[in-house]
Amino acid sequence: MARSPYKHAKRQKELAKKKKKEEKRQRKMERKNTPDQVPTLDSTREPDEEPQET
Repeated sequence: MARSPYKHAKRQKELAKKKKKEEKRQRKMERKNTPDQVPTLDSTREPDEEPQET
């Protein structure tokens, strides 16, 4: 009796999921380890503008 390719397809799907999850984990770790690039008030204004005095 011939075997169905189900087990092979299931294994390939599981490996793809595992690989994708690992890549996502790596991206999160890289993002966590790099300094945040949060824009400050000074960086949002144009260079030719004068600072506003209140």
